[in-house]
Amino acid sequence: MTRNFDNLHPEDGAIVPPERISTAVTAGRLAYGDGAIQTFHPDGSTSYREAGRQTEGTWSVDGNGRFCSFWPPSYQASYDLRWVVEGGAVVGLRFSDLSTGTCFEGRFQ
Repeated sequence: MTRNFDNLHPEDGAIVPPERISTAVTAGRLAYGDGAIQTFHPDGSTSYREAGRQTEGTWSVDGNGRFCSFWPPSYQASYDLRWVVEGGAVVGLRFSDLSTGTCFEGRFQ
């Protein structure tokens, strides 16, 4: 999948601006350190595959410019979304859960 960050040169750890969240999360499939894979789709759907099990959810950007996810039947979370940059190139995204502080990083495949 093509990553199109159009002249964007963020620093590692910088917040993804609300107007770039959609571009960032749909830029490619993300692989996490635990082996899970996640794909975000432009229509707001997302699929997450871990240990051979796939789940489906949705993602959005709330009125405060935060990345949000919903996993049926009732799990909801909001995150600070930050760039992962190496050698001047965006290589992934870092998610920080606003309610628990839990952080995880996904790298584009």
